[in-house]
Amino acid sequence: MNYLGIEVKLKNTPLLDSDFLPLYAWEQEYLKGAKEPLAIAIERNDGKISVFDTFIYGDAGHREADLYYVERKTKFLLWAKGGFSVTICGNEEIAKHIKTQYSLNGSRAFDAKTMSNVYESEFAVHSVPYSEKPCEKDAAMPIGGHTDGCRIGFDAGGSDRKVSAVIDGKVVYSEEVVWFPKTNSDPDYHFNGIVEAFKTAASKMPRVDAIGISSAGIYVDNRTMLASLFLKVSPEDFEKKVKDIYLRAGKEIGNVPLLVANDGDVTALAGAMELGENSVLGIAMGTSEAAGFVDEKGYVTGWLNELAFAPIDANPCAMEDEWSGDIGCGVKYFSQDGVIKLAPKAGIKLDPSLSPAEKLKVVQKEVEAGNAQALDIYRSLGCCLGHTLPLYHTIYGMKHLLLLGRVTSGKGGEAFIEACKKVLSEEYPSLSINIVLPDENSRRVGQSVAAAGLPEIK
Repeated sequence: MNYLGIEVKLKNTPLLDSDFLPLYAWEQEYLKGAKEPLAIAIERNDGKISVFDTFIYGDAGHREADLYYVERKTKFLLWAKGGFSVTICGNEEIAKHIKTQYSLNGSRAFDAKTMSNVYESEFAVHSVPYSEKPCEKDAAMPIGGHTDGCRIGFDAGGSDRKVSAVIDGKVVYSEEVVWFPKTNSDPDYHFNGIVEAFKTAASKMPRVDAIGISSAGIYVDNRTMLASLFLKVSPEDFEKKVKDIYLRAGKEIGNVPLLVANDGDVTALAGAMELGENSVLGIAMGTSEAAGFVDEKGYVTGWLNELAFAPIDANPCAMEDEWSGDIGCGVKYFSQDGVIKLAPKAGIKLDPSLSPAEKLKVVQKEVEAGNAQALDIYRSLGCCLGHTLPLYHTIYGMKHLLLLGRVTSGKGGEAFIEACKKVLSEEYPSLSINIVLPDENSRRVGQSVAAAGLPEIK
C-alpha cells in the first residue's frame, strides 16, 4: 500500500477491511527518511505541557507527507493527552498549516472547539524555532489506592449507577440502580439520583471521610466539561447545574475530600488493583471506544484518553465519524460501530430500523450460531487493534492492556483477541503487551469500589 509516496508492506491485513492502512506502520516507514527535528508541544490545564519530539523531511518533495504526518500526530496527541494550546517547534510552514486546519473554519474545527470548551480557553496554535521548544511539565496525579477510613465510591453509568460503602478497604455495602441519564433533560434528575446514592452508602457507615467518583466524560478539577450522561441537558442548564454537579452533591454529605475521575481511568485503576501491576491501558469497546491509563507508578495521568477520536487508519477512504467529521478514527474500529460497519461484508443484513446495540446483538447471535463469516468481523477488528497497539504504545508505553465492553464478549471477543495477538507476534515481535479480560464481578461493581479509593484523606 502506498500513500503520499510512502510504501507500507504488511504480513497481516483485515480480511473484511483490506484497505486498512495502519497509521503506525505508515509513520514508521515515513520516519525512516525523516531527518529534520520537529517537536509538538501541547498545553492543558494548570500549565501542564506535553512535548513530543519527532522528525520530518522538510523538503518540497515530501511536503504533503510532512503536513499529513504532523497533522495526524497533533490530532492524536490532542485526544490522548488533551490541551488548548499547540506549539509547533521547528517549521513555520507546518505551523501555519496546523493553525489553518484547527481554526474555527478549518477541517479540524470540531477538535479546536471541543478542546476550547473542555479547558475553557481559546484554542491556539503557535510556532517557535526548534531550539525554543517548551520544557515538559507533565506530572501524573497520585490518586487512588487509598483504603483508610469510611469511603463512598460512586460509578455513574449510562444505564445504571453503582455505589459502594467501603470501611478500611472492606466493602460493607454495594448496590446497582437502573436510571436513564442520557434521555433526561432535567439536571435535577441527575443531581437527585447522585445524592440518593451517596446518602444510601452513607447510611451504611458511622461517618463519611471521602467520596470518590467514576463518571463517563471529561472532567477537569472535579468539574464536568463534556459527558454523554447529560446529553439532553440544555447548554444553559449544563453551565448552571451540571459543571459542578458532583461538587454540589458532595456538599449534601458534608465537607469531605471528593475526587472525580473519568470512568476509563478508574477502570484501568481497578484493573491494576486486580492484576497487582501498574502500567495498564484500559480500553472499553461498547457504544464508543473509551480508554483510561494508569502509569508505571500506579498514578492516573490526568490526560484525556479519548481515543475514540484519535486517528489510527491512514487510508484516505476510511469511514467518516459523523460527530467529528474526520476519517480513520478509533471509534469506527473499536466499538459496536466497527462491528456494524463490517457486517454487510460478512453477508449479514441488518435491519436499518434497529438501534446500534440491537444490530450488535444480531451479529453476536450469528457468531454464537457458528457463522464463520460473522467471526471474520471480529478477526478483522482484532487485526486492526494489533496494528494500532504499537501506536498507542508510543504515547502510553503500557505493559498491560485491559479489554472491556460488549464487543469483547463471547466467542467474537475470543476471535478478536486471538487475531490481535497474532498481529503483534508476527508484525511487532519486540513489543510485549499482556492482554487481559476482567472477570464479571470486576466489570460490575469493581468500578465503584476502585472509585472509593480515589481521594486522599488529609
